Amino acid sequence: MKTQFDIKELLATIQSNDRTILGIDGLSRSGKTTFVEQLRDSLKKEKIYHHIFHIDDHIVERSQRYHTGFEEWYEYFHLQWDVRWLRENFFRKLKQDKEITLPYYDPDTDTRDCRTITLPESGLIIVEGVFLQRKEWADFYHQLIFLDCPREKRFMREAETAKQNRDKFAKRYWKAEDYYMNTFRPWESADIVLET
Repeated sequence: MKTQFDIKELLATIQSNDRTILGIDGLSRSGKTTFVEQLRDSLKKEKIYHHIFHIDDHIVERSQRYHTGFEEWYEYFHLQWDVRWLRENFFRKLKQDKEITLPYYDPDTDTRDCRTITLPESGLIIVEGVFLQRKEWADFYHQLIFLDCPREKRFMREAETAKQNRDKFAKRYWKAEDYYMNTFRPWESADIVLET
């Protein structure tokens, strides 16, 4: 496990005639989106074909993840995504398929619409999101980076309106994060751990 990130090292691992799958894992507000944006800029400069997937684009409708009868943390970890469907129809297809059709969630309308994405024949496929090392998804990456950031620091990055509902964080998000960290220990299996 490394604690420093060198874009040149990553680029050297990308096979010129193949796809490399890179996972960017980290808890909420750990800096994943910022990191991926910086990575995208580097890939554009180096003229490396790439595509970025944000796992939060593929969550399910609210009725399937709220007020289900399960504890809130369980809803967030286990029901926020159709985990098995994504394994079979997303992760399994990343290495070989020419295109992939996925449901994209619209938070304004609480609906999902399917879009077909054409994947580059070679280059880098980046999957960014939380809980990427859950057992159903953990074996699909060539490399994985885990962004490590203390809870209070992450909480301070939340919007002021969100911070007013600390109870929801405690019951829903933080319990799920604790479950993930204690069960899967993502910092141990990541290739690189970066403190953010």
